[in-house]
Amino acid sequence: MRAFRLIPLYFGLLLTAAGCSRPVSVTVTDEVINPCYLGNGVEWDPYDEAPAWGCPLSDQDWETLFQRLDYMRPQYVRCMINSPFTYFDGKGFADERNAGSLLKLLGYCQRNDIMVVYGEYNPPTWEMKCSQAWVEASVRHLNWLVEENGFTCIKHFVIFNEPDGNWASTNGDFAFWKAMTARFQAQMDRYPALQGVTLAGPDAVIDYRNPASAYDALGWLEATVKEVPQVGIYDMHAYPGQQYVRSGAFQKTLEGMKAAVGDKPLILGEAGFKYFSDPADSALAREYWKRVEGHPFTKGSDCNMLVYDDFYALDMPLLLMSVMNAGLSGAAAWMLDDAMHSNGDSGTTGDVKLWGMWNILGSEVFGDASQEEVRPWYYTWSLMCRHFPAGSTILKLAGKLPADVAAVAARKPDGSYAVAFVNFGDKDQSIALQLPVPAQDYGLQTWPASPEAAVSSGRFTLPSQTFAIFAKEPWK
Repeated sequence: MRAFRLIPLYFGLLLTAAGCSRPVSVTVTDEVINPCYLGNGVEWDPYDEAPAWGCPLSDQDWETLFQRLDYMRPQYVRCMINSPFTYFDGKGFADERNAGSLLKLLGYCQRNDIMVVYGEYNPPTWEMKCSQAWVEASVRHLNWLVEENGFTCIKHFVIFNEPDGNWASTNGDFAFWKAMTARFQAQMDRYPALQGVTLAGPDAVIDYRNPASAYDALGWLEATVKEVPQVGIYDMHAYPGQQYVRSGAFQKTLEGMKAAVGDKPLILGEAGFKYFSDPADSALAREYWKRVEGHPFTKGSDCNMLVYDDFYALDMPLLLMSVMNAGLSGAAAWMLDDAMHSNGDSGTTGDVKLWGMWNILGSEVFGDASQEEVRPWYYTWSLMCRHFPAGSTILKLAGKLPADVAAVAARKPDGSYAVAFVNFGDKDQSIALQLPVPAQDYGLQTWPASPEAAVSSGRFTLPSQTFAIFAKEPWK
């Protein structure tokens, strides 16, 4: 793994910097943005297609995944299945069918007290989208996981992925989705073990509008709040562009979403970047499509060819800072591993969804062992998971940051503090940070590891193009 630089500080805390412009004073206040953050995590689906590719994950693959997740410490996992690869065989339903990977994944979450948002991408067939047989089988499968296998880590259930989309079986029909939530809830009520599981929704895509739908994304959320009492946690998806996030406009969009749900929790069930939808990102879009040309295992139809780049390791925590400062309660990165999906879940390897932190089957299936290596954004996302655990209180920062610096702060359940920064500009910045407590045993971690970030006599420099987090290391 690429090394982090950890610098212990023992006094504290007025951090200023030498050799830069006048320091920017930043103070962690006691003003609360969110009193009980649920935490950050990842989309981790159970490799439904790997058996169709002729290569289920080996024990060594699972051990590698578990070691990497042990460092990340995700606070929540979104886990979605495709029933034709699992409990539906084309004719009937069998809970145990191809369930091995799902059981391993959920077992890890159960052992590590990770909240799981579980669900199904779509019904077994488009024609079955309103089938009572599917409703009963889907809920029975959920109960099999929770009651019979003991996966009480499953706290929320998604019945359709992105139901507002024209790619979904629902095709943006809110009234249909609303009716199905009532039917699923009625079926869930028949199982005592599912009383601790609530529906998550609407699972709609921010900044997208299906012409066939009565609502845009905000409309879906507002209608869900008003008309769908079965939903226990609100969730949306987001794939903004780079300038949209860096300008602060994306955070304002999220603040509008949060206002629609009031004090109830709102999470991003999927979060990533699309660099080809905003003219402001045109240079990135050109590079994206250049990399797609002739690629051996993706056609670019649903992927992000820039996940390999260092700047993505800055963009993803920037997105999280928007989420946290807007008052949302968590976000799952889309996605952990390229080996989880092909486009359209076709079961073929010629057009995979290349979005991950690695491809665990890079060698075995795709003939490229380098794809199994950890990509840079794993490190910064991991730090945002490790240092902002479930139960943290997100706090406001006082002070005017430069336009190309973002930050977020929290008081953790143990009473310590964490403050994360991203400097996405071309100039080093001087930061004078004040915590509400002495900084005994706190440390500074940066990515990339940077000697310029060294602290001397209480002086702190945040180098250009750098992520940094100031906190106590929670797990030695």
